[in-house]
Amino acid sequence: MTMPNDHQSLPIRRDLSDAIDRAWVHLASPGTWWTGADRLCMVAETRNALDCPLCRKRKAALSPYTVQGTHDSLGELPDVVVDVIHRLRTDAGRLTESWLLTVLDAGLTDAEYVEIVGVVATATALDTFDHALGLPLRPLPQPQPGEPTRKRPANARVQIAWVPTVKPHDWLPGEHNPYSRYGGVHIQQALSLVPDTVAGFFDVDCELYLQQDQIRDFGTEYRAISHAQMELIAAKASHINGCFY
Repeated sequence: MTMPNDHQSLPIRRDLSDAIDRAWVHLASPGTWWTGADRLCMVAETRNALDCPLCRKRKAALSPYTVQGTHDSLGELPDVVVDVIHRLRTDAGRLTESWLLTVLDAGLTDAEYVEIVGVVATATALDTFDHALGLPLRPLPQPQPGEPTRKRPANARVQIAWVPTVKPHDWLPGEHNPYSRYGGVHIQQALSLVPDTVAGFFDVDCELYLQQDQIRDFGTEYRAISHAQMELIAAKASHINGCFY
C-alpha cells in the first residue's frame, strides 16, 4: 500500500518517518475488534471532532456532563462510538468511570473501547506531528481487507484502571505479549486488553519520544534535544491536556 509522504522532503529521521508510515498501515488494517474500514472511519471522526459545536460547548462548560445535544458527526459510526471518539479527542482529561459505564451499558464492550482509545491516540499523534511541521493532513489510505482477530488475553483483570489490564507476568504462552518489545509499565498496561493496540501505538510513540530503556538512560542523549528538554515539553503538554497517569 503506497501513500503520499510529504515527510520525504523534510529533514526527519528515517526511523521516525518509517514508523509513521507503519502507523498508517496499522490504522488501515483489521484490528482485534474492528475492521480496517471501521478504524479509518474512526480516524476521520477523530479529525471531525475538532469542529463539533457540541464538543466546543462541553469544553467550555464547568462540567461536560451538564451539556446535552447531538454530535456533528460524519454519520459512519454508531452514536456511542462517535461520543467516545469526540470526548477522547476534545476533552479526555474529564472522562469519568461513571461515563465509561454508560458507554458499556450502551452496548460497547470494554475491549472495543480500548481499541478505539488506541486508534484515536495514534491518529491524534500523527496529525499533531504533521500540524507542527506545517504539513496538510495526510489523506486516509484505503482500508485493508480481513476480519478482526477477536482475541482477548486470558488473564486480563480490573486492577490499575477502569478496564481490565494484563500484568507483565500474566501473559500466557502463545499470546501476543507487546511488553517484550515496548515495555510493560503502566502506560503500556493501560491498553493491554488489546495487545495489538499496545504495539500499534507504541511502535510510533517510541520513535516520537524514546524507547522504554532509553527514557532513564540519562548518560546518553538519543535525540537532537536533551532528556531535560524533552521532559519539559512533555510536562507542559501533559498539563495542557489534563494528562494524569
